[in-house]
Amino acid sequence: MFKQTTAITAMNLRSIPQRVGTSWVIVIGIAVTVAVLVSVLAMVDGFSKTLANTGRADRAIVLRGGSVAELSSTISRDNTITIMDAPGVKKDADGKPIASAEMVAVVALPQRRTGTAANVTVRGIGAKALELRPEIHIVAGRMFQPAVRELIVGHSAVTQFKGVDIGSHITFRNTDWTVVGEFESGGDAHESELMGDIETVLSAFRRNLFQSVTVMLDSPAAFAQFKDKLTTDPTLTVDVKREPDYYAEQSKQLNKLLNFLAFGVGGIMAIGAIFGALNTMYSAVSARSLEIATLRAIGFGAGAVVVSVFVEALLLSLVGGLIGAAAAWLFFNGNTVNTLGANFTQVVFHLTVTPHLLISGIIWACFIGVLGGLFPAIRAARLPVATALRAA
Repeated sequence: MFKQTTAITAMNLRSIPQRVGTSWVIVIGIAVTVAVLVSVLAMVDGFSKTLANTGRADRAIVLRGGSVAELSSTISRDNTITIMDAPGVKKDADGKPIASAEMVAVVALPQRRTGTAANVTVRGIGAKALELRPEIHIVAGRMFQPAVRELIVGHSAVTQFKGVDIGSHITFRNTDWTVVGEFESGGDAHESELMGDIETVLSAFRRNLFQSVTVMLDSPAAFAQFKDKLTTDPTLTVDVKREPDYYAEQSKQLNKLLNFLAFGVGGIMAIGAIFGALNTMYSAVSARSLEIATLRAIGFGAGAVVVSVFVEALLLSLVGGLIGAAAAWLFFNGNTVNTLGANFTQVVFHLTVTPHLLISGIIWACFIGVLGGLFPAIRAARLPVATALRAA
């Protein structure tokens, strides 16, 4: 059985150059399917990692009760003091809480690639914000000064939007702001933002209320104590979340949409690739009907014929899968893109084509090959020997 299978399979593969046009139907169809699937899943992976990197287990974010994002939240100044004085909040050397009461606003900036306007977050941060978020580092220029209309801008925002380079002037709410520094924060969501002094930003937008309070905890274990104190305080109506949990919730809906697109569009394309494989393999079996019948007549078993057709379909699918995976890695891995986040503002992230995604795409290709070769293989095995010989 093994010798027969090997002999027929080798003969089939040697005849592929004679059928190179039809064979490319399988290869190209599967390559495109795998490239699309892997690239969209790379968006899911990159976006999830960006938001996941934003949170730390020893930080907590407090929003108004019932708010799903900062943009829909408001917190009074009195409540802010209560939150920062709650047990479990880490203090600095002077005994002051390491916390930042913040607000976010939306401004429109042109994108570098298209020139079209996109929503970008302007975040007002407190004096302890950099101590609260030690991952933020000024990499060019300097930190903004309090009570001055100055901004620092994230590196990801610089790569995606026009007019945010150091020395640039940005106008919003009839006020002129100067970009004085550029920062990096490990590629997290804050790298897509502009940041300024909280009181100056509040004044520009004619507001007096904060929208969130982020605190550094004594330890991750202190979260329960901190949350219990705030949620049982009758003067407060707040939601308290660990920072990683908050940002995971922000990415949930977009992840669902991208996964739906990946497997929905990829599934439709896969069906087309399966039909292409079926057509190609049926044609191959029909073209070799006399050859198959002759082999059967001289003693080759049906099982060997079935396996040979399967192997050909799988090898062509594997080639298509490898080409598609390589194309996804070459053209998409590391690309910087931006998409709408929870605050109706753009989050900049990097496409991440991981080995896991590449392997998944190749497995997907082999699955298509199995389905595409199944029925042609059965037809080859059931081909009546006498009928095929007479037809010749």
